[in-house]
Amino acid sequence: MGDTGAIRVLLVDDHQVVRRGLRTFLEVQDDIEVVGEASDGAEGIAAAEQLRPDVVLMDVKMPGTDGIEALRKLRELDNPARVLVVTSFTEQRTVVPALRAGAAGYVYKDVDPDALAGAIRSVHAGHVLLQPEVAGALLSQEDGNNGQGRGTSLTEREREVLGLIADGRSNREIARALVLSEKTVKTHVSNILMKLDLADRTQAALWAVRHGIGA
Repeated sequence: MGDTGAIRVLLVDDHQVVRRGLRTFLEVQDDIEVVGEASDGAEGIAAAEQLRPDVVLMDVKMPGTDGIEALRKLRELDNPARVLVVTSFTEQRTVVPALRAGAAGYVYKDVDPDALAGAIRSVHAGHVLLQPEVAGALLSQEDGNNGQGRGTSLTEREREVLGLIADGRSNREIARALVLSEKTVKTHVSNILMKLDLADRTQAALWAVRHGIGA
């Protein structure tokens, strides 16, 4: 969060009307601050690097650099912003690649305003937002044996942490539940991702669900 304590949000959408509508609603939220806008993925990447927002609301379909390419680039840059995809496309072939590219979740453009604010708060807290049908699609695309053997290398504590990730818990909530420091939890999460050869918490949560750990 910034000096005001508010969640710093960057809007990335090629439709000015959409950006204006999002800004109008979000600016009345006491704990959310819109720090910038971008009209395509390339501008969004540059703005995210310059402004260092906490959360990016990212459209998927944009001219030039689209949202999925922008997500991949932000991951390559190790940008810490959590990306919430805001899309009018409900097809799994659109949403699933975005989640694989590193999105923390997604909402549709016709989402209830209060639900959108809640989604921003949720991904900022470290949660992963997945609709059941999309989670199922992601799981069905995985090789049934993918990562199974690697799971045996997890320690009992790492399995506990992984189960709580699958339950949608943030690092802070995991630390509280297991009576650990947040730094220790972050170390466990890093070890889990390394051992399972996964890129992020979303993939870890899906792996856990597939293999009967946690949610």
